[in-house]
Amino acid sequence: MPHANRLTLHLLAAIAEHEREMISQRTKAALQAAKARGVRLGNPNGAAALLDGCRAAAERSAVVRRAKAAQHATGVQPMLEDLTRQRLSHGRMAGALNARGVPSPSGGNWYPEQVRRTFQALGVHEAV
Repeated sequence: MPHANRLTLHLLAAIAEHEREMISQRTKAALQAAKARGVRLGNPNGAAALLDGCRAAAERSAVVRRAKAAQHATGVQPMLEDLTRQRLSHGRMAGALNARGVPSPSGGNWYPEQVRRTFQALGVHEAV
């Protein structure tokens, strides 16, 4: 509509909004009528039918996230070893990594907990 002006667009938007309302009312009425007839709506197995797929997807996601964490930890390992030799706490290590401009695993600032988890990913459970 190359010749549409603000009034035309406003009217078209109002008509579209009215149609959306009408569709919503018809859908709700149809669902109520189906329920009144005894039709069982939704998945007949309930959420149980989804659990296996969800568990498998969550496990695949965890594998990918652990691999990314391990890869990132390996990249910052030399810096963490240097900071460990300086006998810094996790909080000070986080500050030092931030000062050096090293991105955290999530791409933002480092915090002591992220330093601890990075040591865990490297198999080192206790630093200073």
